[in-house]
Amino acid sequence: MSLALYRKYRSRSLAEVVGQDHVTTLLANALKQGKVAHAYLFTGPKGVGKTSIARILAHEINEVPYDDESTHLDIIEIDAASNNGVEDIRDLRDRVQIAPVSAKKKVYIIDEVHMLSKPAFNALLKTLEEPPEHVVFILATTDIDKVPETIISRTQRHSFRRASEADIVRNLKRIAKKEGANVDESVLELVAKHSDGSFRDSVSLFDQLLSAAGSEAITKEHVTKSLGLVPTDGVERLLGLTLDGDVAAINTMLLDLESQGVPPRTTAAQLAEHIRKNLATQPQLSKLLDELLDVSRSHYPELKLLTVLSLFAKPSSQKEPASQLVPTSVPKPLAVTTKESTKSVATVEKLKEKPTEEPPEVPIKKKFTGKQKATGPFDWDKLVTHVRTHHVALHSVLCKCEPDVTDGTLKLYTKSAFYKKKLDDPKYRALLNSSLEELGYDFEVETIAAAKPLKDSQAARVAAIMGGGEEVSVEDA
Repeated sequence: MSLALYRKYRSRSLAEVVGQDHVTTLLANALKQGKVAHAYLFTGPKGVGKTSIARILAHEINEVPYDDESTHLDIIEIDAASNNGVEDIRDLRDRVQIAPVSAKKKVYIIDEVHMLSKPAFNALLKTLEEPPEHVVFILATTDIDKVPETIISRTQRHSFRRASEADIVRNLKRIAKKEGANVDESVLELVAKHSDGSFRDSVSLFDQLLSAAGSEAITKEHVTKSLGLVPTDGVERLLGLTLDGDVAAINTMLLDLESQGVPPRTTAAQLAEHIRKNLATQPQLSKLLDELLDVSRSHYPELKLLTVLSLFAKPSSQKEPASQLVPTSVPKPLAVTTKESTKSVATVEKLKEKPTEEPPEVPIKKKFTGKQKATGPFDWDKLVTHVRTHHVALHSVLCKCEPDVTDGTLKLYTKSAFYKKKLDDPKYRALLNSSLEELGYDFEVETIAAAKPLKDSQAARVAAIMGGGEEVSVEDA
């Protein structure tokens, strides 16, 4: 059975560790001076080398060689996730009293120490306060906030940093060279970018790519498929469709990405990252960036992402041409007095009495007022079809409603306060009004958070007894 790359190329000495020089240098100097602490605490994100350095330190304290296959009776690893009870720590407290079998020190490595229960921490505290001379504790955790201050204060703490992309690329290049892999540096940079600052995750992904590519060269397409990512040009195209307000194309592209196995949350995250990098030159996208952050928290991320992108920019048919964007009032020119044009007070008074010419009227595009009656028969299905084609987000709400036209007023029975609130939102109302205008209707719109009243009086009485109902038309077969 072949060994996983992250185990095969795990560091075997402090000098081989990449990206944590601020930790390894201090530990190496302490070892040279013979200053070994009785307890260490390694904190930091996953996959940055905490456990590896703990094992290296344990072996170098005892001056014994370290490799994955070797075991040493005086170096004991404990997984706090599965040994987190007070009885486990009491048993450890009894065993630490026994002297080492062959080494100078008995070293206990407790991984994920934050998983210990409160009674277990209390039991460990006594041992940390007065440990035997022959014992060294090395605690490791990814969640320092869950470790009691009483434990932290009795250890020598070392904080590990997230791996930089440059360090990850350097480490992957070393592994690729030893494996004889044909891979471009730009591919390794893409792997590093999506490794979340973890050496272990980056090596595991690289191992997966080697298996997927076989004898072929590893390409960026291999990375995007393995991680379920949107290609870079796809992110740019999706943003372009959003800025153009092409809702139909946005919906089609999102459906295509989902069919390719790209989760909506991933699409939103990549789009947000792209906007963040270009925010200095496109500050108008800051609102879109803020709304994209809500996608990952939504129970329906695919609908949330579609709604965010659809509502950010108006469709091109609704955008006002630049010539229509005129000020409602024209500011009066400021009077500037210079040395060459100094006038007497009397002359200035005469100029004030002279009537000024009124600025010419600028034609302003007539906006929909919703005060006129309908000019013809109202076709609800025609409106729903039009909205489905041009405003997908609005259609998802409108199809839940029932209409009723009375005296030039379009009453929309939304059946619930939730959909009424949606239609009363200025964004949705603007889309609805423009759709009505495009179809030749000019209604005043009223939303009602209830079901449409039943026309049949007997059915209405039955519905009232039963707690409500809807009128359904049944055609003969």
